[in-house]
Amino acid sequence: MVAMRRALLLAATAVCLFAFVAADAQPGGDKSPPDKDGVLQLEKGNFRRSLKKHKQLLVYFYTPLSGDSQRIMTAFKGAAAELQGSEVKLGVVDVTKEKDLAKELNVTGLLAIRLYLSGDKHNPVDCPAPQSSASILTWLKRREGSAADLIADLSQSEASGELTAVGFFKELNHTYVQVFYAAAIDLPDMNFVVTEDDDVINKYGLTHDVVFLLKKSKLIQAYKMMPQTSKEELIIFITVYQMDPVTEYTGETAAGILASPVLSHALLFVNKSSAEFTEIYSAFNGVAESFRLRILFVMVNVDEPRNGRLMEYFRVRTFEAPLIRLVNLTTHVTYHLPSDTLDVETIRNFCLSYLNGTAKPKMQSEPIPDGWDQQPVKQLVGMTLEKVVFNPDKTVFVLFYLPYTQESIVLFPLWEGLAEAVKAREDVVIARIDASANDINMSMQGSYPSLCLFPALHAERVVVYSGKRKLKDLIKFLDKEMEKAKKDRVKEEEDRRKYIEAVKAEEEKKANKTKDEL
Repeated sequence: MVAMRRALLLAATAVCLFAFVAADAQPGGDKSPPDKDGVLQLEKGNFRRSLKKHKQLLVYFYTPLSGDSQRIMTAFKGAAAELQGSEVKLGVVDVTKEKDLAKELNVTGLLAIRLYLSGDKHNPVDCPAPQSSASILTWLKRREGSAADLIADLSQSEASGELTAVGFFKELNHTYVQVFYAAAIDLPDMNFVVTEDDDVINKYGLTHDVVFLLKKSKLIQAYKMMPQTSKEELIIFITVYQMDPVTEYTGETAAGILASPVLSHALLFVNKSSAEFTEIYSAFNGVAESFRLRILFVMVNVDEPRNGRLMEYFRVRTFEAPLIRLVNLTTHVTYHLPSDTLDVETIRNFCLSYLNGTAKPKMQSEPIPDGWDQQPVKQLVGMTLEKVVFNPDKTVFVLFYLPYTQESIVLFPLWEGLAEAVKAREDVVIARIDASANDINMSMQGSYPSLCLFPALHAERVVVYSGKRKLKDLIKFLDKEMEKAKKDRVKEEEDRRKYIEAVKAEEEKKANKTKDEL
């Protein structure tokens, strides 16, 4: 009997083993992932096996050609080489190809790095975006360690050219130290040191239970720990003062700017080679210090071609600089500084109005005003601009103005005079639009105020007026362009006629072919 049971058990085990091997051999089975430079190339078909096989699996969910992907891929390869033989394995998932897997794992956003522990796919640990392979190794080491690992020789950190966060605590078993260590785990690219040496008080004039930043023995900033201080608050302090008061937007700084815990950003769009740059930047930088921890100040050089995508996002054109925008990264609402005077007082008041909620958001379009088309000068907004100016039966002359500049304001009477002079012409429209309050989604050259004529054509054409700003000159320009448009309209109509005839001929040809086939 015992022998029979043993035989049945062995047979059952063999069947299960055969089924397991057969499942792996099937095309849809959970296969072993390919290994490239020590990094697993994960996909839905092999993710589960990798999760079970490795006690710690650090996975980068990446989007090819994204701004951070190349740097992080390089960091992963370097860390994988260092971690050979350890219980940590690194892998990557291309989310553009593995959409189902990303959905199953609830991966959202452009950048996700997660550490899966002991095969648990439901509770991964988020890993901060690494700057290098050393960042990954430091993060893993700090996760496994304790606050005691941060006790080091302070004199070595003082001499270092790198920024160091120093925790000066009266008691090393205090809760403050645990908060400090928790921040250190999330900031692996930062040097951290813990000390209880009272000589620090005499040297830097500090009290106990303070976190301060050092660089080449220079005290950058100090932060007094309080019972309610959280890890998140401490991280904000460290990351903000890790950056300069004003950070120039470049390929190297973009990741740090976007990862900043300060979610309100003031952006100065300016040409660094302009004569006014030094004065404007000095004012911007002078205000930045007083808004640390609340607003991140960023400078964008409009003369740098690589900044084109950022400028396109904020709908800023080179000729509009210098200007300042404030953006809330939580709501994605943008605010425009309504002034052409960018001095310390103006910038500070703008930032204060944003923080106290009185600043007006920059909208894609102002509301359409009542009776906007009943006045001699039509008041356009973003929603009505293209519909009015690209009317093929009307010639439309538009003043693009900034209401806060004297140069724009002095043109208002001239524009009213022009509207009065041509009011008998039913095919002419005189209009204006506030360029600071409405997005202008068309290609234009020159600075504001800008006088632009849109001829009565089917083609969307704009002619920028650059002559003398006098009534007789404006009318002369208008008449000249209207005559030119009439000739162009004849050619345009002829081209349209030929096109329609060609379409009809093609349709008749197809119809005859169909009849022949029948």
